[in-house]
Amino acid sequence: MARSRRRPARNDAENQKSPEESPLSTPATTPAETAEQHTEDNCPACPEGYVPATSPFSKEQWVRCDICMTWYHWRCAGSGGDVDTVDKWYCTTCLQAKPHLSVTFKAPARKSIRKRTQRDYANLNAGLELDPQRWLRFLEQKTVQADPFKRLAGTDVGLEWLEEDPSAMTEPVVIEQPDGLGMTMPPTDFTVDDVAELVGEDTPVEVIDVASQSTSPGWTLGKWNSYFNLEPEAREKICNVISLEISGTKLADKILPPRLVRDLDWVENHWPSTRKGKGHVYPKVQLYCLMGVANAWTDWHVDFAGSSVYYHILSGSKVFYFIRPTSENLAAYERWSGTELQNHSWLGDMVDDVYKVELKQGNTMIIPAGWIHAVYTPVDTLVFGGNFLHSYDVGKQLRVRKIEIATQVPKKFRFPMFSKLCWYVGDKVLRDLKSPSGVSFSDRVHESMSKLADFLVSEVRILESGNEAAKKEVKDQIPADRVKDAAATARELRWRLRLAAGNASEDESSKAKTNGSKRKRTTSMSPALEESSEMFRNFRPKGWDKVVETSTEAETKAEKGRRPEGEDWTELWTTTDGGGEDVGEVRVQRHSSIKVRRTATGIERHRIERVVEQWKW
Repeated sequence: MARSRRRPARNDAENQKSPEESPLSTPATTPAETAEQHTEDNCPACPEGYVPATSPFSKEQWVRCDICMTWYHWRCAGSGGDVDTVDKWYCTTCLQAKPHLSVTFKAPARKSIRKRTQRDYANLNAGLELDPQRWLRFLEQKTVQADPFKRLAGTDVGLEWLEEDPSAMTEPVVIEQPDGLGMTMPPTDFTVDDVAELVGEDTPVEVIDVASQSTSPGWTLGKWNSYFNLEPEAREKICNVISLEISGTKLADKILPPRLVRDLDWVENHWPSTRKGKGHVYPKVQLYCLMGVANAWTDWHVDFAGSSVYYHILSGSKVFYFIRPTSENLAAYERWSGTELQNHSWLGDMVDDVYKVELKQGNTMIIPAGWIHAVYTPVDTLVFGGNFLHSYDVGKQLRVRKIEIATQVPKKFRFPMFSKLCWYVGDKVLRDLKSPSGVSFSDRVHESMSKLADFLVSEVRILESGNEAAKKEVKDQIPADRVKDAAATARELRWRLRLAAGNASEDESSKAKTNGSKRKRTTSMSPALEESSEMFRNFRPKGWDKVVETSTEAETKAEKGRRPEGEDWTELWTTTDGGGEDVGEVRVQRHSSIKVRRTATGIERHRIERVVEQWKW
């Protein structure tokens, strides 16, 4: 932790106070105590023969190693820059002893959801002037893989694709022609002039200065339109517009997202229709207009809350660079995002592979949850797209949300009303599970909904045992128009999902308790099972339309197999066929079960075969 103070004259050293202690830890030594191990005003890294200044007005900056708690002069042991930006700092000795450690810096304030700190990977250390085209020169030095992603026809992109293809919505797909997507877009001769006319020239717009990747203030759509129509050589800066949401405007009437997006979108399907539209506050993330000039660049980012994206090139072209959202790659992104690493490290060097996708006019791309990407604009380009959350990868969406919290993304730049939307979805799923006709989920959706239920239960636990500020934040996101008892809703949803999966309901008392919460004693007068039965007495799980069970006649034969002797016999019999030279008699019988039932999209069938062997020697 870094602290600075003014060092008085040497003869007043005995009256000095130590630097302010870190709020995160109690230092083992103070600068004065560390100095006694060397000299009164020297640090372990001071050059040999160094004589410290003794002016009462000289200001010395100290930094403390968060491992050995030893204090150093920042000018002796630091790497330059502002010590106040340091979050975690380690001395050279500790870094050599523990190579996995690295110095971290406080996250900078952000002005835009996609804004990144000023990055000059190729020139920053040399102190050269920022150049918006340095991205291309830098990319020439890097290894980028050709993309392995599917190209699909518009008619193939539907719910059937999701149910039949296990890889659907797990990696980007490109639809080269919009035919069959069920999508409406403006005509190809539509321009930025038309955008300004339909949305309003006085509409404020957030413009990104590409060279610094920061927001350039004071822009309206009229001013942006004038800039966009300039000849490239007349533009003083390279700028980009990536966050103009157009819901509720005349332009929005000309756009309809792809059919699959509308079928999956939580806002479209689960946010009450009476609470959407003009005059209502709801997540407006479905219709974006993106306008970039030639050589614009958007650095690495993940769309808020891991939301998926549809992206249509109306005119121009784009080049995407993708990183898979594996656990390791997301962890690398978390270390990189919002820290000093952004200033001098290329994220692509910290992950397994980077894939390149080139899009041209008329192409549409769907980007699934959590994919890390950067975007280059070769020519002036007009794009329409939008974000959506869905039920096929809730786990990834929640993982990205945790990264946003960990990297201190301001709340106004996260997915709006994310938790409230989750409550609406959870309430709808619970009502479907309780309906007389029941509901059947694919394994993928069932797993996803289980993660949603776990998230809602975690929100309830904050309500029950969190601090007052946390309780208020959670309570404000619970939609009182639908959810009357948040605790009962969340826990019943989790219970019904477990039951539908064939698992018994778990008692929360078996899990770790927080903030002194106690387990309720179970008595013979009110056993936990009876409480659960009472709470869910009207629940009837959806049955199978037909179940066929068969068993074969038992067969006895002689086989070789090792006798159950020695300490490793269980390992042998559970991983192999019990290989050995001992001839024994084995009785074998096979049982099979086939279950079928109708679902909303077709038929669900379970086939189970059980083989029972009884050995004797």
